[in-house]
Amino acid sequence: MRCEVVAVGSELLLGQINDTNSSWIGSELAAVGIDSHYQTKVGDNLDRMVSVIRLALERSDAVICTGGLGPTQDDITRDAIAEVMGVPLLLDETLVDKIESMWGLRGRQMPEINRLQARIPEGADAIPVQPGTAPGIVAAFEYEGEPKVVYAVPGVPWEMQEMMTGFILPDLVARSGSSDVIASRTLRTWGQSESGLAELLADEIDRLDAAEPSEGSVTLAFLASGIEGLKVRITAKAPDAAAVAALLDDEEQRVRSIIGPIVFGLDDQNMESVVLELCAEQGLTIGTAESLTGGLIAERLTNTPGSSRAFRGSVISYATDIKTSVLGAPEGPSVSEEMVEAMALGACKTLDADVSVATTGVAGPDGWEGVPPGTVWIATCVDGVVESQLLRFRTDRMRTRQYTAITVLDALRRRLIDRAT
Repeated sequence: MRCEVVAVGSELLLGQINDTNSSWIGSELAAVGIDSHYQTKVGDNLDRMVSVIRLALERSDAVICTGGLGPTQDDITRDAIAEVMGVPLLLDETLVDKIESMWGLRGRQMPEINRLQARIPEGADAIPVQPGTAPGIVAAFEYEGEPKVVYAVPGVPWEMQEMMTGFILPDLVARSGSSDVIASRTLRTWGQSESGLAELLADEIDRLDAAEPSEGSVTLAFLASGIEGLKVRITAKAPDAAAVAALLDDEEQRVRSIIGPIVFGLDDQNMESVVLELCAEQGLTIGTAESLTGGLIAERLTNTPGSSRAFRGSVISYATDIKTSVLGAPEGPSVSEEMVEAMALGACKTLDADVSVATTGVAGPDGWEGVPPGTVWIATCVDGVVESQLLRFRTDRMRTRQYTAITVLDALRRRLIDRAT
């Protein structure tokens, strides 16, 4: 089964908003075995939207439109789908009541314009999962003699994702007629480039491509996630859930045996949640001393539910005199091995923490104290022993700081794993 994604909104074409919805939908479709060969962006123009949806229906079995379901005049996805179907839009009073009750829960009266969101093409249905005021649409109909289905979901990412996982993906799998079970598992990695990872796993990918599909099939895909590293998604297809789980378990072990310690987590785990879990398992508390990162590490840690079990606090020692007066670091160059190691020790002492991370460096765009931009020192302190590392980034200011935050957490993760073995 083939499914095309159409992202609606002039703001996407103007670069005012990044189209993250299409990439997320594409990855989720792949995970359940639905082919997606095309993704299109189109502005808020009825004629162009109708043309794009018709083209999508000519070359795909299903279309997912994201965006254009709001209550304003430029929200015309409903109108475009109705025109493609050749039917009018009908007001669904049940949806009006539902939208009105959502406004009531906020202690506000629904504006009259929101009634527009309750219009559904004749013959279509509202998606039963409705996390926000915008109902989604599912329209199954014949197009040029072929059975087709069009879904419409809001452009708000969390609303779209709830509709996708709660209704659209299962509905698509059911419509595809496949009785096989498809599941995915994602290995989260840090410290290797996409090309380097592909090179390491090239032989394993070749082995999978040559495998006989009689007992099921397994594929690997790489998903670049920017400052969160690279994901290796393992997707398995087999006649039943037990067989799929066995395939995933086997392939996970094979991949781990090849790429080793750069795997830091699974699925929704992130670096900070893994570090905090390791600290909790070993009964350790953690503190941070941050100059370059300015609190980014502490923010990542405290964004994790349950972080209070291990996180003690942070000293944001941006100024050199704070490094010396609060952390007890010696006077000297603020971007140096000696400074970052003293900061890591000072964090443990000042915050009464068992382990710590520390960062100092030059984020740019200009140099500092004769040190070129992108120069970073990181350190970890575990059981009173400090280890430091020099990093050099060729990125902008924000990415240098973000890369530093996850890299120093990864360094601590590795040390905590070694400590436990």
